[in-house]
Amino acid sequence: MSLFDAIDTAATGLSAERLRMDVTAENLANAQTTRGVDGQPYRRKVVELAQAGGGFGATLNGALQRGGDAGVRVAGIAQDTTPNRLVYDPGHPDADARGYVSMPNVQPVTEMVDLISASRSYEANVTVMQTAKSMFAKTLELLR
Repeated sequence: MSLFDAIDTAATGLSAERLRMDVTAENLANAQTTRGVDGQPYRRKVVELAQAGGGFGATLNGALQRGGDAGVRVAGIAQDTTPNRLVYDPGHPDADARGYVSMPNVQPVTEMVDLISASRSYEANVTVMQTAKSMFAKTLELLR
């Protein structure tokens, strides 16, 4: 097990949470976009995360034997399949014959909760890095 495994693992979490915050910000920015490049309303995007390595047991064995790859990785960015909201607005340029506009499936409250969750996870990973750094400093002081 390397001294820097904790920092490497926290770094993967920082990258993943940063991407989650970026995608959430994109969702919020497009919450009112009724016509995208494809002519359809914006679809909410969701970051899919997966465990790096082969599960807890494989990661533990790898760390004990040769230093495995731990942490989190981004498995992909998927579109949410929740149906779009229909809003009655006959004066809107994208309204259908009945006067309804298909609005994006973005809920600002849900996005804010996701943003706070990603922010807290980011802060937790920063704390892990700072703790590992202070442990390294104390170890070096003991070796003097």
